[in-house]
Amino acid sequence: MADRQFVKMSIEDRIAVLTIDNPPANSLKSPVLADLNDAIDEVAANPEVKAVIITGAGQFMFVAGADIGEIGELLKTPEKFDEVLKIAKAIFWKIEHLSKPVIAAVNGTCLGGGNELIMACHMRVASDRARFGQPEINLGIIPGFGGTQRLPRLVGKGKALELLLTGDMISAQEAQRIGLVNKVVPQGEELKAAKDLAKKIVAKGGKAVQLCIEAVYEGYELPLTDGLDVEIEKFKAVAHTHDAVEGINAFLQKRQARFEDR
Repeated sequence: MADRQFVKMSIEDRIAVLTIDNPPANSLKSPVLADLNDAIDEVAANPEVKAVIITGAGQFMFVAGADIGEIGELLKTPEKFDEVLKIAKAIFWKIEHLSKPVIAAVNGTCLGGGNELIMACHMRVASDRARFGQPEINLGIIPGFGGTQRLPRLVGKGKALELLLTGDMISAQEAQRIGLVNKVVPQGEELKAAKDLAKKIVAKGGKAVQLCIEAVYEGYELPLTDGLDVEIEKFKAVAHTHDAVEGINAFLQKRQARFEDR
């Protein structure tokens, strides 16, 4: 396991927990993004990891956003600023298209780049004290890590534009109501809740989980008829695997399936 300064990793029960640790605000400065990219590559290549959780260190801060001081400096060198934007885009795309489920455990304030990070995850569990927002408009800029694209896809264009153009923060409860967050739990229970969700998924056949994720993301932007074709191809790819045969036999025999991820 690599030694990273800003992203800590632990693995238990086939679940990798990645903790962003850059006090006091866990901001996504360039070295943090580099560590996150390295950690994602590591869990992607590890066959013993079947699910990933991303959280923030500390009790009250998930990720406050990008490092504003760094952005100010990067704006003086457009080439470097462009490079950071491309790096962030690639990392978040990698998370979104990971063949293993990625769950954000939002332990506190989640703004700007932090909110963009959780939107790249497949699911989101939040503390009831968490707050969410895209405040870039208050600085005279707009989101640059995917906020204007992923937020409308999750909550609809009208609500997304309201949040993007006002810069307002919303509560965890409101985030759940509009579809930004899957589940809200009492403060301090968000990591456990994310692990419980991950354990349910880990118990399933790994190939089916992978192909289900692929079917959703590959088909989402397509016309329905084309998306249905994607689903059929993924179904055919999994239908004759060991786990598919085992799952069907277990159902017919009224027993618990014993999946082997093959």
